[in-house]
Amino acid sequence: MDKITVQGMNFLDEHGRERIFTGMNIVDKGNFGDGKYTFSFKIDDELLTKYKALGFNIIRLGFSWGAMEPAPGKYNDVFLDEIEKIVDRCARHGIYIFFDSHQDCYSNFCHNTASGAPEWACLIDGLKPTTAKLVWAEGYFISKTVHRAFDSFWDNREYKGKGLQDYYADMWAHVAERFKDKSNLFGFDYFNEPYPGKAGGKLFKQMIGNLVKVTLKDRRVKKGQMIKDALQKDRRVHVLDQYPGDVFNDIISVGEPIIKEFDTKRYTPFLNRMTKALRRVTQNGIVFVDNCYYSNLGIPCHNEPITVDGKREAQQCFSPHGYDLMVDTPAYEYASDSRVGALFEEHRRTQKRLNMPCLVGEWGGDAPGTKWLPHVGFLLNTFAKNKWSHTYWHFNYNHFEAPLMDVLSRPYPRAVTGVIDEYKYDMQAKEFSLNFTQEKDFDLPSVIYVKSKPKKITLNGEEIECEFKEATGDIEIKTKAGEHEIKVQL
Repeated sequence: MDKITVQGMNFLDEHGRERIFTGMNIVDKGNFGDGKYTFSFKIDDELLTKYKALGFNIIRLGFSWGAMEPAPGKYNDVFLDEIEKIVDRCARHGIYIFFDSHQDCYSNFCHNTASGAPEWACLIDGLKPTTAKLVWAEGYFISKTVHRAFDSFWDNREYKGKGLQDYYADMWAHVAERFKDKSNLFGFDYFNEPYPGKAGGKLFKQMIGNLVKVTLKDRRVKKGQMIKDALQKDRRVHVLDQYPGDVFNDIISVGEPIIKEFDTKRYTPFLNRMTKALRRVTQNGIVFVDNCYYSNLGIPCHNEPITVDGKREAQQCFSPHGYDLMVDTPAYEYASDSRVGALFEEHRRTQKRLNMPCLVGEWGGDAPGTKWLPHVGFLLNTFAKNKWSHTYWHFNYNHFEAPLMDVLSRPYPRAVTGVIDEYKYDMQAKEFSLNFTQEKDFDLPSVIYVKSKPKKITLNGEEIECEFKEATGDIEIKTKAGEHEIKVQL
């Protein structure tokens, strides 16, 4: 498989073609300390054949620190053996992998709905684990135990004479040593949605206070309609309609100073530490700059580019996450394009500031019915406009046959022999278009994924014939230097 590298704000293959990646998260949140735990998802050839035929060419493959390092400095090689089988199987199907060390609320030894760190790495000073009562994520907002665990990690507190982050860096070096020469290695995502600890609890209180302030004083909030909706059982969810993107941004903006402090003083130095340890092992693989948990809502991210010994790391990408307030609820069909559009506009500003390519690590959601699917289409259009790769949260075996695939599996350019100027898909007209500028001739073609055999393909206004590879959904088009427009009618 082609080695993927970074150039400016684009992903390139070893031939110089611009690449776009689309896929899903497959994350094992198991957190067992016996050293014998194996990966819980069955990722076999049948699954990967379907996955590739639907257009997906990358997987965010997640594991917990607890499963990987159940005892200090002792790694679960049974688990790694299972992951290696998955990685090799994906390579045979032409699917790239990037690794994610996943956590939610730090560890289930701190909060009952959490995952992540092993028990030995939970330095909570005698505080008791907490139990979620309303939503799974409430440990982030109100649990002193969760806050203490995060603060201990960001402070690099010692356990048995060694800092927690130093253990963590050595764990990543161990993973990199195993997978550094795999042909389908895409990269390393060090820490899912880092949380600011006690400062994050303070931020939550500030946002609640500002919510009340904005609701009472902002003329854009229609109080009368809000009260009417609140009094009608079948309309209560529409209270949140009063908080579109601009109003919501005003509410969350109160938290920006705390996030800036965390991003610049804690998270960026952490990324530098992890990358220094990893680069001692291998120069292969792109390293990921995530945003913190609260930037999932649109609070501006202030991360800085990764540096090692003062020099900017060459192979890095920005990997933001973003969700509407309705995510993880049956009301996801009411997710707001305005709110999520605003938060991804903020991520776009961050990407430009960082000057690196973007792969959206988590997005989307799930709900009964199909009313939420236009929201998924809106997000896909946003990603295409920005030339963003992405991995949907979260893989489910039932997704292959679900209506979601009618939206999620759609045409996009896998590889382009030049710089992409624009690509888009009109779902109603069933037409895909791609504009790109090619500076030189290539021996290889551009490759476009389409879900079904095209009715018509035009290159620069003239109809052409192309083979449709049904097993992968690919069409290949060779072009010479110049500006090109490709249109595919399905």
